[in-house]
Amino acid sequence: MTDMPDVSRETHDRLERYADILLRWNQRINLVSPHDLPHLWSRHIADSLQLARLIPSGSTSLVDMGSGGGFPGLVIACATDARVTLIESDQRKAAFLREAARVAGVQVRVCAQRLEVADVPPAQVVTARALAPLSRLLEWGTRFLQPDGFCLFLKGRNAEDELTTASADWHMATTRIPSRTNTDGVILELSDIRRVRDHNNE
Repeated sequence: MTDMPDVSRETHDRLERYADILLRWNQRINLVSPHDLPHLWSRHIADSLQLARLIPSGSTSLVDMGSGGGFPGLVIACATDARVTLIESDQRKAAFLREAARVAGVQVRVCAQRLEVADVPPAQVVTARALAPLSRLLEWGTRFLQPDGFCLFLKGRNAEDELTTASADWHMATTRIPSRTNTDGVILELSDIRRVRDHNNE
């Protein structure tokens, strides 16, 4: 089992309240696979917490795409002072996110819309976990990203292949940060993201 990173007592209390309500709601809606429940803290919460240490302090604005059961966005909200917006199109999951944030004692905005049409202000940081291939994440994420902002995407063993595919359509500065919770995992920190120009239209 992966050790939990050191967090403040306040953060740990928030995360415990969040985990408790997730376990209760998971009996009614599928937030986490039943097979993963015994590893909720090591596989999901600790994995998401890796991003918290990469968020600048000082009320950074953050948009989390496809928040689902709250990974990583709600976990980040529990551990930082970021102003977090959670985008989740599933109405039941969006209702869970609102209630979990209330119980955990954190302020978040929940946007219950599809990513293609979600109307939220651009943020300094855009995050996602286990959502879609990188090319699709960039299509969505650049809608929500400030020009000087950056993306943090948790990726698995196919990260390099996804970067190669995405490079056909996108220029970006890429930093690879090894995952602390998954030997095959990596955090992709992407900035200066620009679409490759179509030479046929130049």
